[in-house]
Amino acid sequence: MLNKLFKLKQAGTNVRTEVIGGVTTFMTMSYIIFVQPAVLSQLGMDFGAVMMATCLSSALATILMAFLANYPIALAPAMGHNFYFVFGVCLALGVPWQIALGANFVSGLIFVILAFFGLRATLLNAVPSSLKNAIAVGIGLLIALIGFEWSGIVVANPGTLVGLGNLRSQPVVLSVIGIAIISVMMIKRVKGGILIGIIISAIIGWLMGIVEFTGLVSRPPRINPTLFKLDIFGALSLKLLPVVFILFFLDLFDTVGTLIGVGEEGGFIKEGKLPRARGALLADALGTIAGTCLGTSTVTSYIESSTGISQGAKTGLSNLVTALLFLLSIFFFPAIKMIGGGYPTEGDLTLYPVIAPALIIVGCIMLKNVVKIQWSDYTEAIPCFLTLTTMAFTFSITEGIAFGFISYALLKLFSRRFKEVHWTIYLFAFLFVLRYIFLK
Repeated sequence: MLNKLFKLKQAGTNVRTEVIGGVTTFMTMSYIIFVQPAVLSQLGMDFGAVMMATCLSSALATILMAFLANYPIALAPAMGHNFYFVFGVCLALGVPWQIALGANFVSGLIFVILAFFGLRATLLNAVPSSLKNAIAVGIGLLIALIGFEWSGIVVANPGTLVGLGNLRSQPVVLSVIGIAIISVMMIKRVKGGILIGIIISAIIGWLMGIVEFTGLVSRPPRINPTLFKLDIFGALSLKLLPVVFILFFLDLFDTVGTLIGVGEEGGFIKEGKLPRARGALLADALGTIAGTCLGTSTVTSYIESSTGISQGAKTGLSNLVTALLFLLSIFFFPAIKMIGGGYPTEGDLTLYPVIAPALIIVGCIMLKNVVKIQWSDYTEAIPCFLTLTTMAFTFSITEGIAFGFISYALLKLFSRRFKEVHWTIYLFAFLFVLRYIFLK
C-alpha cells in the first residue's frame, strides 16, 4: 500500500530509508518547537497554545506536502517571519496579535490564489536576486541581534544604544556555553546539532540552578487561547497593506528558494523545473492559512529537509514520519516550557539563555547569502547594504525592505538603467514612499 501510495520503488527507496530520513529531518528542525512559543509569547500569547499551534500546523502542512507533491520536504513556522510578526508588526506598529494573524491569513490566501493561477513566478522574478539575498542576510542579522539580547551578551547602553553585558552572570555564561556546544555540533556536522545543543544547554542550566525541572511528559496544553482568534476584517486596512505585502513576499522567497535548493540536492529538478511544484506551493500556502487559524505565524518549507534527503529520503512517506513526531511532541509540554521559558533577572529583564544560542547560530547560517550580492555594482550593492543594515539597526524587516526597494529604484533610474528593473519594483517603491509621507 505504501509503495503504491508514495511510489517507493519508482523513486528507488524503501520504508526503512524513508523512516530514517523523516526522523533526521525532525531532529534538525524541531528547535522551532522551543523557539516559536518563546517568541510569540512576547505578545502575551499563551505559551502552551502557541506550542500546540506550532506542532499541529507543522504536522498538517508536512502531511499536505506528502500527499499533494510527494516530496520529503517538511514545513513549520518560519524563522524570521515569526520575529517580523512580533517585533515588526505587533510591537513596532502597535497591532494586536489577533489582527496580525488576520494579515498573515490574507497573505496565505493570496499565496493560494497565485499557486492556482501560476502568477507566483512573475512576482518572484520581479524582485532582483541581490535584494532577495540581502533580505535573507538582514533577517539573519536581526535574528542574531535578538539572540544576543536574549542571552544577555548585548544589553541597552544609554551612550551607545547597545553595549556588552555582564559576562560573569550565570545566564550569560550558560548562553556562551550553548553557543560553543552548538558550534561544535555544526562543525562536526551532527544531525540535529541545534536540538542536541539546546537539550545539553538545558541540562547544564538545570545543574547551574537557572533552569527549573518541572517534568517531561503531560497532557497536551489547551489551544483555545489562540484557536480561531485571528481578526481578518481588522487586517483589511490601508495601514496593514505593507504588512500583508511583506508577509506574502517573505513566504514566497522562502518557499521557492527552499524548493529549488532542496529539489536540486534531492535530484527532483527535471530540465530546470520542479515537477508537482503547484502541489508543493499549495501545501505551503494552506499550511500558513491553517497556522493562522490555530494561532501561529507563517508556515513554510524548511531547508533542514535536506538533512533527511541526505539520508536517502525521496518521497512523502518521510514527511509522514516527521509529522508524526511533531504530533507526539505535544505530550512533552513540560520539557518544552522548561527549555523555552524565560529566566527573570534584575530590572524586569527576562533572558532566554537556553534558546538564545540557537538564534545566534541560525543568524550565522542565514548570512551565507551575502556572497551572492553583486558588491562590485553600486546600483546593486548600496540598496542591499541599506536593506540588511536597516533591518538590524531599526529592528524592523519592513524598514529594511522599504529602504532597499526605494534606493534600488532610484539608483537604477538615475544611472539610466531603469530598463533593468521590473515595473512592480517602481510601484512598490512609490507605495513605500507614500507610506513614509502619510502613515508615519
